Amino acid sequence: MTRIRNLCGLMVLLPAIAAQADDGGISFWLPGQFGTLAAAPTEPGWSMPLVYYHVSASDGGNKPVPRGGRTTFGLDAKADLLFASPTYTFTEPLLGAQAAISMVAAVGRSHASIDAALTGPRGRTFSGGTDDSLKGGSDVYLMGTLKWNHGVHNFMAYSMGNLPVGAYDPDRLVNIGLGHASLDAGGGYTYFDKTNEFSAVAGMTYNWENPDTDYKNGIDAHLDLSASHFITDQTHLGLVGYVYHQVTGDSGSGATLGDFKSRVSAVGPQAGHFFKVGKDLWYTNLKGYYEFDAKNRPEGWNTWLSLVIPLSN
Repeated sequence: MTRIRNLCGLMVLLPAIAAQADDGGISFWLPGQFGTLAAAPTEPGWSMPLVYYHVSASDGGNKPVPRGGRTTFGLDAKADLLFASPTYTFTEPLLGAQAAISMVAAVGRSHASIDAALTGPRGRTFSGGTDDSLKGGSDVYLMGTLKWNHGVHNFMAYSMGNLPVGAYDPDRLVNIGLGHASLDAGGGYTYFDKTNEFSAVAGMTYNWENPDTDYKNGIDAHLDLSASHFITDQTHLGLVGYVYHQVTGDSGSGATLGDFKSRVSAVGPQAGHFFKVGKDLWYTNLKGYYEFDAKNRPEGWNTWLSLVIPLSN
C-alpha cells in the first residue's frame, strides 16, 4: 500500500492551455489538475506521468467574451491534448520534506467557433460567424513541490510558472500557448488511511500582461478536491471537484470589458487502478468534471485519462 500511495501521488500538476487559455477570465490554471493523493510522497527517482485531456465548453452565446484580442459572442470550443511531465523526486529531504521537480509540456489540437466577433487586437473589424483550428505545442511549464508525511496526514507546498514559447498568434481565435507569463503557488493536504483518501489543494495565480493584446488577467484563486475509497488493494472509486474564482479584475488597455472577473465550479466521478508491467507497478486514472455556476468564462465538461509510468525501479 505504501508503493500505491507513493505512485498515485505523482498525479499532480498540469498547465492550462487550449480552450482554457486566453484573455478575459480564462486562466493559466487548469482546474482539476490536482487529484488523488496529491500531497502524498512519491517514489524517489524518475517517473513519467502522461495525461490525455479533452474539454468541451461554450459561453452560452448571449454574453460578450474577450478572446484572442477580440470581443466574441457565441463561443464553442473543444480541445484534445496530450501532456507529458517528466518528474524527478529527490531522495534526500529538503526542509524535512520530500522535494520534486517537473517539466510539463503538451501537444494537441484546439478548435473554436463563434457566432460573431468585434474589433480585433490591431484595430481590424470582424463580423458574422467564423471558426479556427490549431495543432501545435504548448508553453513549457516548470513545477516544484515539497511534501511532508505524518502518518495518515500529508502536507504539500508547490509553485509553478511557464515559459511562453507555445503556439500563439494574437490574431487567431484559438491558441495553445498562453502569450504571457504566469506564476502559481499554493499548498495542499491529503488524508490517507490505506482505505479512504481525501485531498484538497488550494493556490493563487499571478499573471503578467500579454504584450500582444495589452491584456492582463487578474489574480485567480482555485481549489481542487478528491475523495475516494479503495474497494480493493488495487482499485479505488470516488468523486472529484474544483472551484475557481478570480479575486482581482482584468486590466490593461486591451481589457475593454472592464474587470471581467470570472468563476466556475465542477464535480464528477473518478476511478483509479494499479497494475503490474513486468516488475513495475503502474497506475491509471479516469475522471470527469461537469461545470456549473460559471460567470464570464466558458462552461462545459472535461475528462482526464492519466497514466503514471515509474522509470527508476
